[in-house]
Amino acid sequence: MIRKAVSVAALAAALLSLSTAAYAQCGGASWYGPGFNGKRAASGEIFNENAMTAAHRSLPFGTKVVVTDQRTGAQIQVTINDRGPFHGSRIIDLSKAAATELGFRNRGTTSVCISQL
Repeated sequence: MIRKAVSVAALAAALLSLSTAAYAQCGGASWYGPGFNGKRAASGEIFNENAMTAAHRSLPFGTKVVVTDQRTGAQIQVTINDRGPFHGSRIIDLSKAAATELGFRNRGTTSVCISQL
């Protein structure tokens, strides 16, 4: 009986550590704004293309992530407030302001790594 209780406790601890582990992912990034500015994001808030926000397929709304451009090493911090991107292997859609700050707005896409704060 004690062995079973210890096993259950160990399993619970392992599951808790997984759920609180930092999130990291690398892949493509794009940006959006025109046509969406002033409309509701998936989180329910009004999308502002001039705010430092982003869309991600699964991270909870309100999650803050650091986005690092793999080409330049430039970093920014954004808050997830929308869902997407829904195109190819892209992992994040940044607001117009975030793409400008990261320095890839004119290119349209870039390679990034994201990590949860």
